[in-house]
Amino acid sequence: MLRKAAPVRVALCHPSTYRVAMSSLGFQSIYREINLHTDACAERAFVPDDPDQYRRNRMPVLTYESETPLSHFPVIAFSIAYELELPGIFEILDLCGIPSLRRERTEQHPLIIAGGPLTNSNPVILAPFADLIFVGEGENFVHTLLEEFPGAKRDDLLSRLSAIPGVYVPGVTAEMPQAARAADFSLPAYSQILTANTVLASMFLIEPERGCSRSCTYCVMRRTDRHGMRLVPPEKVLSLIPEEARRVGLVGAAVTDHLQIERLVSEIVAGGREIGVSSLRADRLTGNLVRALAQGGNRTLTTASDGASQRLRNQVDRRTSERHLIRAAEFVRDTGMHRLKLYEMVGLPGETQEDIDELVRFSLELSRIAPVSLGISPFVAKRNTPLDGALFEPISSINAKLARIRLGVKGMVEVRPASARWAWVEYMLSQCGEAAGLAALDAWKAGGGFTEWKRAFNKREIKPECGGKAHL
Repeated sequence: MLRKAAPVRVALCHPSTYRVAMSSLGFQSIYREINLHTDACAERAFVPDDPDQYRRNRMPVLTYESETPLSHFPVIAFSIAYELELPGIFEILDLCGIPSLRRERTEQHPLIIAGGPLTNSNPVILAPFADLIFVGEGENFVHTLLEEFPGAKRDDLLSRLSAIPGVYVPGVTAEMPQAARAADFSLPAYSQILTANTVLASMFLIEPERGCSRSCTYCVMRRTDRHGMRLVPPEKVLSLIPEEARRVGLVGAAVTDHLQIERLVSEIVAGGREIGVSSLRADRLTGNLVRALAQGGNRTLTTASDGASQRLRNQVDRRTSERHLIRAAEFVRDTGMHRLKLYEMVGLPGETQEDIDELVRFSLELSRIAPVSLGISPFVAKRNTPLDGALFEPISSINAKLARIRLGVKGMVEVRPASARWAWVEYMLSQCGEAAGLAALDAWKAGGGFTEWKRAFNKREIKPECGGKAHL
């Protein structure tokens, strides 16, 4: 925890509970950056575990550091990962007596800023609620904001900030800017606080690379001309891991594409630590890497197929073949790991029953090598990707495919599907404009169930702006 007195106090909020929020590397990094600024400090706030209890007792959301109500801060900044976190913003603001809608607030209210991973895809849904949206990587922007803030009137401040690359001021900026890129010296992001009360309990997270060198057509983090993949030298990564950290997580969009990933993992494990690695790519797995992961406490090898058939994987430019996945299963067997977990998508454009049958056939083949789990998510088209505008497959069709998969694997493969209904809600928020954000507020006020979301979208006559039709 970082605590200090400073002229500018920022309430840094995550629209999730503490347990989820404190596993967010971006949230922790921005917390540190604000506190590194000479004249500013950040205090954290989260969605309460039981918001209704707060509401019944008329309790506001308080910061963790000083137990100060958020309404007492001049700036409230939200870090938002993806579309379905939007109701968390409404929950926090409502508990604090702050209007969610930008047009209903005055200069007497805190300045509301929004940023985070969501801004790389569809930040426009935040426009009805945020006074300022920062698009892209925010490590450097927070210092610019904090330098401009002291003594500034709100309108003058927003006018000046609107000229900064990556800044979108609703009602002032003509169009959404390109995502900003943090300076290389700001890398890597890493944990500021270790706590057992998170999804990734007591794990020190650090980012050995940022961006991605690949071109998967469904992914917001895919290679672009402006960003691409930036590697952090292993020496710098290792030097930032605190001595007391007994569990280390290497986090990024394509960690195993780091040219020295084997060295990084091996040296961390050699120090007696447990290791976790996100985004393991099947085509980058080696025997040495998987053995080091097993030695570091991994019992499940998790990678992604992201296409029910080889035809679909080729179609979305996913460089994963059956040979790579078979080899991954063999690594599980040979290292004594317990399970191979594959992330999978259903509902990609052009997907047929034959593709689903291929997934069933191949999953059974893998299960004869090692135990297999399928984590299946419905495909959701995102803005700023080549598949932007692709239709969402009807919920009934997705559920029928999931049933076909379950029946086909006959209990030989564990199937863990995500909800098709909530994937449709995510799709509507990812593909539609400001009106979708307003519909989210309507749905939250009405109780937040799927029926309320469906009714809110219908009432505002919202359809994907690509001109397609979102099927139910």
